[in-house]
Amino acid sequence: MQWIIAKTEKPPDWFIQMVKQHTPASRGLYAAQLLWQRGIKDSQQLAAFTNYKTYQPASPFEFGEEMQLAVARLQQARNNSDIIAVWGDFDADGITATAVLWDGLGQFFTQNSQLIYYIPNRLTESHGLNYRGIDNLHKQGCKLIVTCDTGSTNINEIIYAQQLGMDVIVTDHHTLPEQRPPVTAIINPRYLPSEHKLFHLSGVAVAYKLVEGLYLTLPNIPQHPLTDLLDLVAVGLIADLVQISGDCRYLAQLGIQRLQVDFQQPASARRRPGIGRLLELCQKNGDRPTDISFGLGPRINAVSRIQGDASFCVELLTSRDAKHCYQLAEITELANTRRKSLQKDVQAQVVEKVSRLDLSTTSVIVLADSQWPTGVLGLVAGQVAQETGCPTILLSTERNGQDSAPPLARGSARSVNFVDLYKLVKKQAHLLHSFGGHPFAAGLSLSPENIPLFTDAINQELRQSLGGKTLTPTVQADLTVTVADLGKELFLELKLLEPCGMGNPVPKLLIQNCWFENSRHRNQQDWQGKNVQYIKTDFDIRDESTKSPFPGVWWGHYKNELPLGRCDCIAELDYNTFKKHYEIRLIAVRPGLNSTVPGTEGMNQVVTEMILDYRNQEYSKLKTQDSVLVIEDCPTNWDDIRLWLRQCVYNNQQLAMAWSKPKHQEPQQVWLTLVGIAKYVSRINQSVTSRQLLQKLGIRDETLLWGIEALKALGFTVTRQDGDLYISWHPTTNSEKVTDAAVERFLAAINEEQFQQNYFADVPISTIKAIC
Repeated sequence: MQWIIAKTEKPPDWFIQMVKQHTPASRGLYAAQLLWQRGIKDSQQLAAFTNYKTYQPASPFEFGEEMQLAVARLQQARNNSDIIAVWGDFDADGITATAVLWDGLGQFFTQNSQLIYYIPNRLTESHGLNYRGIDNLHKQGCKLIVTCDTGSTNINEIIYAQQLGMDVIVTDHHTLPEQRPPVTAIINPRYLPSEHKLFHLSGVAVAYKLVEGLYLTLPNIPQHPLTDLLDLVAVGLIADLVQISGDCRYLAQLGIQRLQVDFQQPASARRRPGIGRLLELCQKNGDRPTDISFGLGPRINAVSRIQGDASFCVELLTSRDAKHCYQLAEITELANTRRKSLQKDVQAQVVEKVSRLDLSTTSVIVLADSQWPTGVLGLVAGQVAQETGCPTILLSTERNGQDSAPPLARGSARSVNFVDLYKLVKKQAHLLHSFGGHPFAAGLSLSPENIPLFTDAINQELRQSLGGKTLTPTVQADLTVTVADLGKELFLELKLLEPCGMGNPVPKLLIQNCWFENSRHRNQQDWQGKNVQYIKTDFDIRDESTKSPFPGVWWGHYKNELPLGRCDCIAELDYNTFKKHYEIRLIAVRPGLNSTVPGTEGMNQVVTEMILDYRNQEYSKLKTQDSVLVIEDCPTNWDDIRLWLRQCVYNNQQLAMAWSKPKHQEPQQVWLTLVGIAKYVSRINQSVTSRQLLQKLGIRDETLLWGIEALKALGFTVTRQDGDLYISWHPTTNSEKVTDAAVERFLAAINEEQFQQNYFADVPISTIKAIC
């Protein structure tokens, strides 16, 4: 990964003094430096950025004739008692946008009679308008559809709705079609100049602007103030991939303030008990943008990812029935727990597939699998894109339950390194069944047989546009600080930049020549105290600037992944509401030039003395000694031994190598045993765990993955659920050549693993000490 250190330009003293007025408890230097780097360079800009009361928001009627047409049609609907349907989307931006229109338009139209809403099922319908949903609304007597966070490119579906006698108002922020769609009105900020303060609005903010236009036109009708909707707007804005500037920043500032004030009320007095309960479940208090981006947003998104249907989330966000909202919030929390488990499983499988690619010749990663649940593919694609530097597209080829429909591969794409993914995918539209999104994220579907063509074409297109440049993963640090700088003073200073997001990212802090102590990893726990299949590492960080360690957390990583000696790291400073202390959130780490921690000089000699060779010897007495870590399983690579040794250094133990030379089965016999187990499990309709398979076959996880691929080629379906494998048999249409190739890869993996184990069974202890 390439580290980019932002060029620091010391701002003028007069600017630092201006910033210091907003941070009286600190010098203001770091905040001033960041603001100056990000283009805030005069008093007027600073005032508008830091204090929403000095910002002048844009009128909704700056959308021009489109807003006027939309408001006029809503007035007509009110006069004619038309039934109106809000057509939303299933992600956090779309759900909150639906909730804004449900509550906002609900001031003018009677909910559940004149006003209804429809949210597509993520797992069966995908984003946007669709014929089945339109038919459903037509049967309910709908005369007007108002979309939110979707609809701009659904030309055929809009025409179909009009043929059934329904008008369509589109409110959206996604990429525009080449020609204006045939709608009553379309309110989309992408029609505005890129420098316009409304240009970056997300779906929920556009929906809010429509309600604001109606409030201004019919001011005497609403019973509740427009500001009641701002907490919903903040949740959707910060949870989505939009630039937090202009009116986006203004609305987010107002919304977070309202969110915090409401959360401080007793539970019985909260306007939105559902949001209050969600904040309690994720141990947040609503006063930080990260409470949304790491708390509320993922939970709202998780419902559709796991269950498909997220319609009840609108009720969760808008109902005033506290008891009912608490029940819905806990269902949402369970969905998020399940999402974490699924995401971890799929990510492990994707990483294994990525390891087989030649990334030096791959510009866009495109991978598909019949067992991947579509709901988590976007999340995993985003992680892979960040780690590899390549835009990533992940597809699931599983059937969606509609047996009469032709099979489609459905999935998600995520961009990185400023590659406009939407344009890239759009150029392959002739190979796709559907697609939509924006430059940073997209959803798509295509026929499975088109995947190879699509992969080749999109890679060729990006290679040509890059002109020979290669994509590498990058992380940028904004400020260089010491451990002594960390704490409340710096936190409050950096808080001046909030809310952060695209265009104004959370400040990344570079800490050089530091080291870690007291590291420990564990599974997360849900609100019921049950372990979640997601690891985090807690640690203390030190450097020469202070004798006091500072706490931190590294999400999704084990403690053994931390370097042993001195290192450099990039982190974000945060406040842990639950533990009530300041901490860093580790983003990236790399060994320093001088990797020796003070007090550990001569460590190499110490390390060699820590290794005990008990191979092929009696070692039972060692098992009772806490000062010795006994390893009985023969490794297959040097990294295993280095990780064990690192663990011993942390825990002040010796490492006893106590493995014997393994008695291996022939690879062909391992394969026959695996097939036999698969047939038996399929016949009795029971599950088997990966651990059981590994013990029975005598192989490692990586090799087992090749075995599962071979089973799939033979005609078995292997499904993962909460750590269990469910195996069923379906006659395969694969050619013998395809099946044989998959089996050969599995046999080759077994051979390689056995060769490596035989090597480590006999390698001289002197070699191990020299290399480690």
